[in-house]
Amino acid sequence: MAHSDTLMNRRLLLASLAGLAACTTFVTAADAVKPLRVLIVSGGCCHDYAKQHLILAEGLSARANVEVTQAFNPDKTTKCAFDLYKNKDWAKDFDVIIHDECSSDVTDPEYVGNIIAAHRNGTPGVNLHCAMHCYRWGNYREPVPAGADNSHWYEMLGLQSTGHGPQSPITISYVDTQSPIVKGFTGWTTVNEELYNNISFLGAHALAKGHQTQVDKKTGVSKEAETVVAWTNEFGPHKTRIFSTTIGHNNDTVGDARYLDMVTRGLLWATGKLTEDGKPAAGYEAKQK
Repeated sequence: MAHSDTLMNRRLLLASLAGLAACTTFVTAADAVKPLRVLIVSGGCCHDYAKQHLILAEGLSARANVEVTQAFNPDKTTKCAFDLYKNKDWAKDFDVIIHDECSSDVTDPEYVGNIIAAHRNGTPGVNLHCAMHCYRWGNYREPVPAGADNSHWYEMLGLQSTGHGPQSPITISYVDTQSPIVKGFTGWTTVNEELYNNISFLGAHALAKGHQTQVDKKTGVSKEAETVVAWTNEFGPHKTRIFSTTIGHNNDTVGDARYLDMVTRGLLWATGKLTEDGKPAAGYEAKQK
């Protein structure tokens, strides 16, 4: 009887050790997940990028397992350019690029081609606010023909925008409530923001719309406007995932938890690290500090 009890105790001990080993292996694997390497490119006209690139980095790090690299240019003109884009392999060290630049008068096709090639070849992208009004030339105020030399930036974005109305609050509503990027979100109203127009859809899948009452400062006449303000796109032969949102002009919006939640989910979706219920995939949750 004593011999039987000893065998049983040994078996229980072995089972416990095996279970502990399995748990230890699981924890070690989760801890071993490398953070997503995020590059934020920011700078240019008309926005407080000196603060916003920091707000973004802090907000993303609080929500996901990311390692953020900054390419910030203090140039406040529409000709703001970035030396890294001159290198054809500029994106090779990153898992995802956040375009938060405002460079509407940068029009060198070779320079812009280097940017687009990285995404066409498979590097995911997140585009914020004025990124939608970058790298434009020719008759860009009209819908650009597919394949034209001035169409490729818009084709990467998935949507062409050419301008915006006056700053006033935008009411956000979600139109694809099953998308994990916005699943469970409720509508909200921003502080004063710019509602970007939608000139042409080039593959965009709408996630959210914005409604704004726009008042003409000269005449006092008001009108109602509604456009798509957040969407996804699959770009190029590799169907590279691209997430974009046109809101994010003012610091209060960029720092709003609802905005940062959406941008973080968009980034995780673009990199394939977002679950169907809108949570970071295992290992990609924010690290405890």
